[in-house]
Amino acid sequence: MKYFVASDEDRRLDATTRRDLRGSFVSLSDGVTHYELTGPENGELAVLVGGITIPLSYWDGLVARLHARGLRTLTCSAYGRGYSDRVRGRYDEALFVRQLAELTTALDLTSPRHVVGTSMGALVAMAYTDRYPEAVATLTVVGPAGLGRRPLPQRLLRNDFVAGFVARRFGRKLLEEHLGHNVRDPGLSAELVAMVRDAYRHEGSLHAFFQTLQDFPLHERQELFERTGKLGVPTLLVWGDDDQVTPITHLDTVAGLLRPRRTHVIGHCGHMAPFERPDDVGDLLASFAVSHPDRLEP
Repeated sequence: MKYFVASDEDRRLDATTRRDLRGSFVSLSDGVTHYELTGPENGELAVLVGGITIPLSYWDGLVARLHARGLRTLTCSAYGRGYSDRVRGRYDEALFVRQLAELTTALDLTSPRHVVGTSMGALVAMAYTDRYPEAVATLTVVGPAGLGRRPLPQRLLRNDFVAGFVARRFGRKLLEEHLGHNVRDPGLSAELVAMVRDAYRHEGSLHAFFQTLQDFPLHERQELFERTGKLGVPTLLVWGDDDQVTPITHLDTVAGLLRPRRTHVIGHCGHMAPFERPDDVGDLLASFAVSHPDRLEP
């Protein structure tokens, strides 16, 4: 799909506009990445890997809880999201795994870390763990994508002409409809839409979203789940019981393939458990991390 700028993308990401934004920025091989490394200086590190739409501010509630429990956190916006660069290239799994690996290297984060991924980010987290198992102390997977067949509308997006037409004509509407299914609480849904909408005012954002739908393997990833499950990395599986995006009907399949040490279903919770129930997810993650000190030595 040819790179495009939507008519309502009225901002450009550059050194000048980034001066007024929170967090830090680092140039990696594919572009500039927006990140925050915060929390207790001597705390064990949790690396939080987001889904297909979200900026790093999505994690704020969970970050606060993890800091209170003594963990240090690294959050970042994936390329095309938040205030990281909009890449003019493939938005495939390799891009996001490379971004995560280069970011941790650039920040000289050498000790094994607790890796947390949600939705599409769960697939990135598993692919990263599969490639760098020695760097991962524990893996937490929340409402993972990757099960089921690719829906017909997304199969049609493989065609560049169709994808470009849909993205330009209906992209904003489809994006916000998708966001509306992510959380149960209408107030949180409005907060989520406002958060994502602000970042999507920057040039190339809708292109990045639809290019990811074209390039990233979001479905039929059973082999990745199974391969990750065989690594021996202590894994926590968390799912919201009212997830409308990655339905909890896949729980048994994922558990059978991933072999988590612990599985927890959060009641009255939609797709975005770290955003909807940050204290619950934070307490689960902190307790799980402490229970596996054997993985903290390289």
